[in-house]
Amino acid sequence: MIRDLSKMYPPARHPVPHQPGQPFKFTVTESCDRIKEEFQFLQAQYHSLKMECEKLASEKTEMQRHYVMYYEMSYGLNIEMHKQVRRLLIKVKNATGTC
Repeated sequence: MIRDLSKMYPPARHPVPHQPGQPFKFTVTESCDRIKEEFQFLQAQYHSLKMECEKLASEKTEMQRHYVMYYEMSYGLNIEMHKQVRRLLIKVKNATGTC
């Protein structure tokens, strides 16, 4: 167990200006601010994508409703057409006297 906290936590340093060829060092505050900005950006992106997803889900439901409506109409028209053809064939058979 470490008893000397100076070994566990390095002493605070003042920010050093960035020099070319050396990696840029962020202070804790700068790092926190950057993380906060990135988090807010990701939250905004998430919200935008969530809204788009909800919009697409709504459009999908509407398209499915239209599909069912058109399918039912098509099925009904097909049945009615077959009934009329059957009636017409019966009339033709009766008119020509064929069985």
